[in-house]
Amino acid sequence: MNIPELSTALANMDLAGKAGIAVLNKALENSEKAGESLINMMDRSMELTVNPAVGSNFDMYI
Repeated sequence: MNIPELSTALANMDLAGKAGIAVLNKALENSEKAGESLINMMDRSMELTVNPAVGSNFDMYI
């Protein structure tokens, strides 16, 4: 058994695992931001369904 090769292989596996976790964390953050944006968009659209005339028309005189 070659101890230096085993040590290198284990270190590479550890690094790959940490890199995978970092990528998953970033994907989770992006999903959370997208969800928050969707909720905000739904809140704004709900305001228009409750008060459809608010902000949709305006009078302009020249």
